[in-house]
Amino acid sequence: MIHSSYYQPRVFPLYGDVAPAEIDRAQAIDPTTTLNREKVEEIGRDGVVGYKKGSPTVAYRLTQLEYGSMEFFRKITNKEDSVTTITLADFKTPAFDVCAYLTDDDGTFLGTKVYPKLRTSGFSVNIADPDAIIERSFDFVGEEAFDLQGNNKYYIYETKTCASGSDDEVDLSARPPVADPDVDGGATDEEKFIYRVVRVTSAGVSTELTVTTDYTYSDSTKVLTLASVATDDVIKVWYSSGTAPATLFTNNDADATAISADSCSIYLYIPASGKPSSSDYIYRLQSVTIDVTFEREDLKEIGNKRVVQRGVTDQTVSVTLGEILESFTVEEVLAGQASGYGKIDVENLTDSATLIVKVFEDNTKSTFKYGFKAEGLSPTELRGGAGVNAYVTKESTIEGESLTITTDNSELGSL
Repeated sequence: MIHSSYYQPRVFPLYGDVAPAEIDRAQAIDPTTTLNREKVEEIGRDGVVGYKKGSPTVAYRLTQLEYGSMEFFRKITNKEDSVTTITLADFKTPAFDVCAYLTDDDGTFLGTKVYPKLRTSGFSVNIADPDAIIERSFDFVGEEAFDLQGNNKYYIYETKTCASGSDDEVDLSARPPVADPDVDGGATDEEKFIYRVVRVTSAGVSTELTVTTDYTYSDSTKVLTLASVATDDVIKVWYSSGTAPATLFTNNDADATAISADSCSIYLYIPASGKPSSSDYIYRLQSVTIDVTFEREDLKEIGNKRVVQRGVTDQTVSVTLGEILESFTVEEVLAGQASGYGKIDVENLTDSATLIVKVFEDNTKSTFKYGFKAEGLSPTELRGGAGVNAYVTKESTIEGESLTITTDNSELGSL
């Protein structure tokens, strides 16, 4: 059997000069593959003619504890470690593989589960209550899933930076590729042994290369040869092997174990003057949820079962603020009125509020880690109710289409 302690997940950004990484602080991983097989019957026959096999649909859900790092956001948007700010536009076209290396209780490596070319369909940040550990949840979509075992049991990623325009070979002998058993025996070596090759130019342009046209591979020499390269091109290669990669999973002991609600600061304001102030801090909050959904339009083409273009037609940022009813602070902010204003009419609430959530290393709030800024928020629903022997609660939901994730405090107004 395979215990979750030996289910070691990694993410492989498809584009950019971006290295793979382990997925830290994962609490739940729930992939579901729907095979989309349609039963075919016909008049005059009792029984099934057969099944029309469509492309699978993969839904992959991941929940993490908050640990004060933007690393995973960078990986799924194919951004380098130097990037300090990510917006929702950065989620449109990037893709990535997620795999899990599997080892049983006896220490025997069994294989790798692979979910290629996933895209982000949504994510959320949830502070459930004042004592809760902050959680991040992600929803990904794709069309492929496969398991590697036996001679093909390791999923391998290799990379090389070309020293010149003639440095066109990638030596894969350290972890030799093993032929894909599903590929016909009459195929070329590059078709049988290599899963994917991506070229990243010095200008940062990424291209998935075409087999035989853009590269070849020789199983006898274990060398992949590019048809054309330039100085400082980065070549990224994926394949399966019976030899383990240099790294399966690296324990992250540098970042926080987990970050709790008491290590956050929440601000809500109407940006009339441009920058928030300490007076915009919201007290007495009981819960905060930021929920982002993308309306993806990932297109196929006639003659090809794979997605060939990726995009997002719309996105929604929904923020829910939970409170114990003892004041009307949130309503006063949304109405653009000072504390104690005599009447809060829901028809007069703003459509341009800004929410800022700052995450600190611990509850001393001395070390800022990163934060979220949702702008252009408009109230959509106000809820509240009372039960027997309970304090009265209320919830305010505000929605917009903008969210910035950043380690740069100045992007949040330098609060």
